[in-house]
Order: sequence, then structure tokens, then C-alpha cells
Amino acid sequence: MTHNKGGKLIVFSAPSGSGKTTIVKHLLKQDALNLEFSVSATSRAARGEEEHGKDYYFLSLKDFKQHMKDDDFLEWEEVYRDNFYGTLNSEIERIWAMGKNVIFDIDVVGGLRIKRKFPERTLAVFVKPPSVEELKIRLKKRKTESDEKINMRIAKASVEMATAPRFDHIILNDNLDKALLEAENLVMDHILKPFNTDNLNEEE
Repeated sequence: MTHNKGGKLIVFSAPSGSGKTTIVKHLLKQDALNLEFSVSATSRAARGEEEHGKDYYFLSLKDFKQHMKDDDFLEWEEVYRDNFYGTLNSEIERIWAMGKNVIFDIDVVGGLRIKRKFPERTLAVFVKPPSVEELKIRLKKRKTESDEKINMRIAKASVEMATAPRFDHIILNDNLDKALLEAENLVMDHILKPFNTDNLNEEE
């Protein structure tokens, strides 16, 4: 991968149900920010209306592991057993070739990995729900998952909340309009800031 060209990286991470997806969708509509969504790859099956290439790149477990072996991922992790998520290097190249900045809606481990690999280029934002209780209410309202799955997400959320201080900024999403405006301002400032070219092999 050649990284001397290309735009900025904007990472939004948060526990499930914090509202990060709503914020990311809003930012994508702001033409001035020149953003393109990074579609993650996953080894899980599509849910509901999800489309390959739009929501995720749905790969078989075997294919996903082959990509890992070939070092094709910017970051990847096993979120639940045999349930992998990752960002393909080719996805970043695709977006940079369009002359756009990349925005990620990604879990905290992946978000921090991207920040570590591209410290200069990356703005890492943590979206914090008002409380874990509020998170539980929001997840139940979705009616998309079993209670067992929701409890798993809540347990994971408590762990994720502890990583918040490692991000560049924390947005408290207790008022959506305020959170959206704060996100817009942060991203605009980051995009306008010049950066030194960082390379992918910094930590190796």
C-alpha cells in the first residue's frame, strides 16, 4: 500500500446503541466534509435488509482467514467466536483513489488500531451514551436481538466505555442535535489540518 497520498481517516467508535451510526450517516450527507464510508468485511451472515458491498463485505470464514494470512487487512478482530470483522486495505485505497476522506463506524478495538497505524491522519472519536442503563433501553427498543444477545452487548459496552479516554475526543450523546453539531465541527477541523505523511509500518 502506498500511503503518501490520500485523505484523512475519521473513526467513530462506541458501544452498540450509542448512536454512532446515526452520527456517521449525518456526516456522510455533509458535502463539505468530502467523506466516503469504509465498508467493513465480516465473516457473519447478512441480517435483514443488509447488502453485500453496501453494509458489509460478507465473506466466508475461510475467505476471511485467507485475507488475514495474506495481510490484506488494515485491522481485524474476532468480536465473538468465529465472528470476525475487519477493514480491507483495498477499501481505504478505493476511497483515497476517489479523492475522499474515509469515515469508519467501527468498534473500539479496531478504531484504536487504525489510530495507532495512522496517528497523524486519524481523528478517533468515542460516542458515549448517557449511561449503560440508557443503552439497554435503546437496544431493547430495536427489537432485533434476543435478550441474551443484548446482555452480551451490555457486558461488552462496560468494557468499551473504559477505553474512551484513549480516543482523541469523546462526544456525549445525550442530545442528538448537539452531538451531530459537535461531530461536524470536530471532523471539519481535522480535515482542514495539515499532516505529515505517516506510513503503515510505524509500529513494526
